[in-house]
Amino acid sequence: MAHIVFCWELGAGLGHAGRLKALAQPLRARGHMVSFVLRDLVHTRRLLEDVDIPVYQAPLWLHRVEGLPPGEASLADILLACGWLDADAMSGLVDGWRHLLRALRADVVVGDYAPGALLAARSLGIASSAVGAGFQIPPAGPLPPLRDWEAIPQARMHATEARVLATANAVLARHGAAPYARAADLLRGDMPLLCTWPELDPWDRAGTDERWFGSTIADTGAGTPAWPEGAGTRVFAYLRGPHPEHGAMFEALVRAGCRTLCYLPEVAAGAAPPYAHPLIAWAAGPVALRDALRESAFAICHAGESTVSQALLAGVPLLMLPRTAESFLTARRVRRLGAGINVNEMARPLDWNAVVGRMLEGSDFRVAAQAFARRHADFDARRQAETTAGVLEGLIRPLAAAPVPR
Repeated sequence: MAHIVFCWELGAGLGHAGRLKALAQPLRARGHMVSFVLRDLVHTRRLLEDVDIPVYQAPLWLHRVEGLPPGEASLADILLACGWLDADAMSGLVDGWRHLLRALRADVVVGDYAPGALLAARSLGIASSAVGAGFQIPPAGPLPPLRDWEAIPQARMHATEARVLATANAVLARHGAAPYARAADLLRGDMPLLCTWPELDPWDRAGTDERWFGSTIADTGAGTPAWPEGAGTRVFAYLRGPHPEHGAMFEALVRAGCRTLCYLPEVAAGAAPPYAHPLIAWAAGPVALRDALRESAFAICHAGESTVSQALLAGVPLLMLPRTAESFLTARRVRRLGAGINVNEMARPLDWNAVVGRMLEGSDFRVAAQAFARRHADFDARRQAETTAGVLEGLIRPLAAAPVPR
């Protein structure tokens, strides 16, 4: 029996924890020990309350990095802002991961956007795998640009990537571990597993030997959708706050007569809702997404990969308000599929009445979403989790070959 430790370090939203939950369950059913080390222990509590798996707080970068160039040109810029600018600073964070992994006697580390955990595993000689959507697992080569619509100087791209690589390798050298060849390796682990489809991948990987597993979807054990009363069109929203356009959007939904059910974790935790009206119901906890989507004309989200995947698998179009580079690129892929609106590609100020009206009238959006659903009609989330878990199980080394922790 091995101990497999699932780690989430960067990024927001419940999709990271949901993916790890889905992958952990079949491994535990096969007799392995599993533990979670997560970025967020609060909003994930209800998601994980139906599984008896120990959960620990992930070591996190809590400081502000000054002097970085404006805008994020590549994943290297994101990592620099998360501390990978300085080897001395990152050594403290990596030491936190090392202490945790040694205390847990980890045999395999599975990282969902967790470069510190993956580097700590490498420094200890522990096998690792990166799992997740395409954005957080870059191609095995130079890091691609995040803002491909802008002319970013190549010198800047090379300099930031070199800085991240130098920091990571300096930390590895302190523990006598082999260096990374590329900055991308910091996010790929020993075995990267892409839990998405090529249609939703932001990077051009034509001709590569990457393995695609489809989206990992957790059984959330969440509540039954409780819609506002009335006869209007049902719309489901999964959002995070605060956001400057939430109020205007909800006002437009009310004017259109939509009955909107929204799960916004901050409101569920006690914050005031951004808009109050009888046609808007605020969920007290995570909602059973499959049930909510089945009854929705369209879904609203910040373009998190998990929510987007589940909506498209259900043939439901999307109205997306991306908040990060990752979610913008995902929303752009959905827009290019013809399955929804990415409001961040639209000029401001937005005419929210027109946007909501377009979603309600947009049969072409639903046709495109249903075409995606048909292409992946044979996808089964439990089978995907079992298949991916079986690949992860292959990383377990015989006891005699296991390294001695430093």
